[in-house]
Amino acid sequence: MPQVEIPKDSWSGSVTTVTLGATAADGGTRSHTITVGGHKALPFMHFEQKMAHRPLIALEIKDHRPDDWSPLLLDLWGDAANDPASWAKAAESAGADALVLWLSQNGTDGKPTTPQAAVASTKAVLQASGLPLLVFAPGQAELDNALLVPISEATTGERLVLGICEDKNYRTIAATAMANGHLISTRTPMDVNLAKQLNILVRDMGIPPDRILMDPTTGGLGYGIEYGYSVMERLRLAALQGDGNTQSPMIVTPGAEAWKTKEAKVGHDVPATWGEWLERAINWETLTAMALVESGADIIVLRHPESMRRLRAAIDELMSVPA
Repeated sequence: MPQVEIPKDSWSGSVTTVTLGATAADGGTRSHTITVGGHKALPFMHFEQKMAHRPLIALEIKDHRPDDWSPLLLDLWGDAANDPASWAKAAESAGADALVLWLSQNGTDGKPTTPQAAVASTKAVLQASGLPLLVFAPGQAELDNALLVPISEATTGERLVLGICEDKNYRTIAATAMANGHLISTRTPMDVNLAKQLNILVRDMGIPPDRILMDPTTGGLGYGIEYGYSVMERLRLAALQGDGNTQSPMIVTPGAEAWKTKEAKVGHDVPATWGEWLERAINWETLTAMALVESGADIIVLRHPESMRRLRAAIDELMSVPA
């Protein structure tokens, strides 16, 4: 039988390598570090270039029990969701590669989260778990600055990922990250040019490329994921073609997006053809995440451990190189 030669693309660019966390030897307290990026080909195209680092899966936890999460999630985490340290331990035991502490806009008293409370929650998680940590503020520019700056100063040398860095607050977050040895996660609406522009702005401030993650924003399955997938694919192609402003590893939050959807959130008064609620919700998160992995995501933030296990099994299969 004649052999068919498989055509191979050769790329001039590559994705930047970024390391999360710092061990004691590096001035931090993490049990280990995790490195992402370094790719010189499209995802899982092993016949062109072996992937430098596999995608990592982080589990999202909160600073206190959230009132806007599905009861399926809250029942799963139980009492651990009442305390960030306990939640961190539970998430690590579930098998997470990293943790995302997503701060709430308000505390349990209904008042805006204070810097002191945010610092206390972050330190509690760092003490409870040795996993690399990402800390995301609520998404309000002024409040985010007020919370992230003291967190950054209180955790100097830990190589946290601080987010979310947007066009309204990038100066403050980038500056405090540089001053205290942390990384940043930039986020823009689903647009290639906006993602590039924000990367240019933070790099112009002096933050090195190996401390930048890029969040191009996504939607849940059936809720805009097609456009988000296309933007991520174009960003990765531009990176491999040598555009230095698109070469940051990509982080996505399919957990937060998938669990917003009606299909995952609602268990009553829906068509019987939708199937059992829990299985449907886990599938929604898993399939959203899987699509994003195949479009180039390097860090995937989920909420349900079963989704994480299914996604990891799929990544294991994709990472296996045929003999």
